Amino acid sequence: MIEDEPGIVLALEDDLKREGYEVETVGDGDVASRRAREERYDLILLDVMLPRKDGFEVCREVRRAGIRTPIILLTAKAQEAEKVLGLELGADDYVTKPYSPRELRARIKAALRRSGSDAPEVYRFGDIEVDFTRHEMRRSGSLVEMTPLEFKLLATFVRRRGRVLTRRTLMDDAWGHGTILTDRVVDNQVTNLRKKIELEPREPRYIVSVRGTGYRFDG
Repeated sequence: MIEDEPGIVLALEDDLKREGYEVETVGDGDVASRRAREERYDLILLDVMLPRKDGFEVCREVRRAGIRTPIILLTAKAQEAEKVLGLELGADDYVTKPYSPRELRARIKAALRRSGSDAPEVYRFGDIEVDFTRHEMRRSGSLVEMTPLEFKLLATFVRRRGRVLTRRTLMDDAWGHGTILTDRVVDNQVTNLRKKIELEPREPRYIVSVRGTGYRFDG
């Protein structure tokens, strides 16, 4: 847990320990970034407003280092632009203060569940190879650049392949539970993903539109 407000730290530690979690706390962004890259954790609770280095920068550095530990951002900022920035940098979820302990526990369980999902370590379809351990995708053997959000969206489709997924389901899985976005934002991300995995993005074979509902992955 990366948080610099003593009152919040004490309350969170007590609550999470009662739930059976082992908790380690850091109150400095610079130290947090180093520790997250050097040690292995199951999940990182990351406050945005930190001394020396803010949570967005910590998240960016951790993801650039190839660390895929689930990250939940904690912040008093509620603007959509701030949430989108955090998610684009690789955060898995976003919780706005003040929040209820019950909600946070639910978000933690969901993030841990997703990180231990039924997606295989390597999944192949067509000329695409997706390595979920390394968070990499290759097309015809060549590495394809993907944003963290695009990769999470692809992981959602692979985990639920063959099922019709609503835009609400995609928001909850890829952006984080309870995220409020317009349908156009979801559609634009799906369009970007299609460009990277489809031979003919305008006539998709793998991510198929289901009229009036959402999308289905047929990989």
